[in-house]
Amino acid sequence: MKRSIIFIMILALVLGMAVGCTRPAEQDDTVVIYQNKVEIHEQLTAFAAAYEQATGKKVIVKTSGGDSPYAEALRAEFQSDRQPDIFVIEGMGGYNTWDSKLVPFENEEWMNHTTLQFEVDGKIYGFPVAVEAWGMAYNKDLLEQAGIDPATLTSQEAYRAAFEKIDSMKDQLGISSVVAMAAGPDMRWVTGLHNFNGYLSAGLPYGDTTILDMLNNGEYDRERLTEYVDWVELLFDFADRTVLLTGNYDSQVSQFATGRSVFIHQGNWIDPWLQSNNIDFPMGFAPHASVKGEHNAIFIGAPSFYVLNKDSKNLEAAREFLNFMAMNEIGHNYMVAEANMVPAFTNVTLLPEAPLSANVVEWLAKPDGAYTWLQNDMPDGFGMGTIAPIYEAFAKGDITKAQFIDQLAARISEIN
Repeated sequence: MKRSIIFIMILALVLGMAVGCTRPAEQDDTVVIYQNKVEIHEQLTAFAAAYEQATGKKVIVKTSGGDSPYAEALRAEFQSDRQPDIFVIEGMGGYNTWDSKLVPFENEEWMNHTTLQFEVDGKIYGFPVAVEAWGMAYNKDLLEQAGIDPATLTSQEAYRAAFEKIDSMKDQLGISSVVAMAAGPDMRWVTGLHNFNGYLSAGLPYGDTTILDMLNNGEYDRERLTEYVDWVELLFDFADRTVLLTGNYDSQVSQFATGRSVFIHQGNWIDPWLQSNNIDFPMGFAPHASVKGEHNAIFIGAPSFYVLNKDSKNLEAAREFLNFMAMNEIGHNYMVAEANMVPAFTNVTLLPEAPLSANVVEWLAKPDGAYTWLQNDMPDGFGMGTIAPIYEAFAKGDITKAQFIDQLAARISEIN
């Protein structure tokens, strides 16, 4: 018995020495990336292996997400001796948490091929992991039957004329409404975040935060806000009342998917739902005409970013790995064909198979084809908690259009 105990102790000591020997080697010679998308762990690991085969440089992928909260797990990594060289933040919230650990990117080749980098005070801190986007998604076949070219849908006036024409052809087209739009309690993120983002950024150069900055200071542009509410009213007027007032995500998406509406107010994240239900009619995005004027862009953003740990001993190797991902065909294949993501880089020529995501890539390639995501930079809870219920009241008819404008303005004025 004693000999067995001694043997176990010796074995443990040997194993401990082995682990102690390999850990510094891993940290000194190997790039460690800690990321939060469990659905791409296997694909990213395979890409890291392909990268090592192509360059001889090793990358280890560590993932936390799903049932294991990423933020807590990342803190644990930083409190140990396993600090990653590359990790993930999700916008300003993540930046504010980790700014003391971040170092900016400088003079990277990938910077010339994206406008979706994460930037603070003129310095680029974040490599965009992927792209999500939304516009007015349309059924191309139904628009063609109605004799409407989606390329003409660039203004509120054009949309109104198209909506009225389509509405007059409901029976002929076999639809129940022009737009699949939802404003009920389950869909407050559609109204208070995504739709309201039109007030914040539509018609403005990418990265322009003028209206957002005003809002965060408790100020608003009354004329712009009124123009924006004209757009909300137009969408509500041509939506199915049941879906508008009580619809959830599935009922909204299924209305569009089954050809019972020509448009839907959603983004390319509905692609998996459409694919899983074998929906394959041709579709694409037209701009939201959220305010007056001509619009030739959709709302495009990167929901998360790879950032560099300033204390990493492998900063140069970490930069090289990310640059390879963005600039090499092996990286392009990983992002599009393997991970089924929309890449944030205009030099990627591969198109996702899903139609809306493929169309996002086309918009990305257009000069000035993107409006900024700013809805996540409002005060916490303002979109879904504070103003989304006002949309619901307007949709129900409980308040007038003038009251809707006044209440939005009042809630903005209460900030700070």
